[in-house]
Amino acid sequence: MPTIKTQALTHIYSQGSPFESIALENINIEISQGEFVGLIGHTGSGKSTFVQHLNGLLLPTGGRVLLDGVDLNSSKKLRHEMRFKVGLVFQYPEYQLFEDTVYKDISFGPRNMKLSKAEIDERVREAAGFVGVPEEIFEKSPLELSGGQKRRVAIAGVIAMRPSVLVLDEPTAGLDPEGCESILKNICDYHEATGATIILVSHSMEDIARYASRLIVFVDGHAVMDGSPEEIFSQADRLRTIGLDVPVATDIASRLKQLNIDVPDCCYTIPQLKNAILSLKKEGTPC
Repeated sequence: MPTIKTQALTHIYSQGSPFESIALENINIEISQGEFVGLIGHTGSGKSTFVQHLNGLLLPTGGRVLLDGVDLNSSKKLRHEMRFKVGLVFQYPEYQLFEDTVYKDISFGPRNMKLSKAEIDERVREAAGFVGVPEEIFEKSPLELSGGQKRRVAIAGVIAMRPSVLVLDEPTAGLDPEGCESILKNICDYHEATGATIILVSHSMEDIARYASRLIVFVDGHAVMDGSPEEIFSQADRLRTIGLDVPVATDIASRLKQLNIDVPDCCYTIPQLKNAILSLKKEGTPC
């Protein structure tokens, strides 16, 4: 049974008004426990609207969202409970920090779960460890932290609820390359350590190519492509037609092929491309 299943999921903003806009239309997607799924598409393609349905922040105009086989929206009580199982990290989550201290911010979710103080403390320290928040700053105000540290604290606050599904909407937006790399490594470590399902929304094809094992491409409220990174990025011409970029490694590999240099089709990350070129050199192929 899939962890998440959407059946004919449709969402229309301002339905029945002159401003009516179809954000999602007839989305049928299944995501299994433990998958690392990347969602890609232009701004306005429906990605963020889609993920906000996964923990009931938005209600469908049509269709259903099932979590472990149960209709997420069958009752208000159930929808509230499911928000602890599906953790959602918004873009620029640091803007949602509001407590006096880092510790209180990270503990906000577990406290709402009515856990014991000992359990709350364990989860706070565990979550902080996953994202690299040192315990020395627990009593600091979040306002004193750097942008990268604030982002880590915000993500830790979601992880502290130990969600079985972690959804991240552009978690590295606005960070420098080093900060981006560090945050994504933390997310990957969390995935490997817990077996949680990860759903990552990103505009960075390089990040998606490196970390996700499955990609779903959204265009104008429709899921138009669904497959492994190799399957999706091997259709570079189609992605470009849609108006999306491809990873730099894919673009370089394509140009090498045009020069009759036989690099594999599966080159969509820099390490893969590097290994392919080194293999060609060992074989004596000019490049």
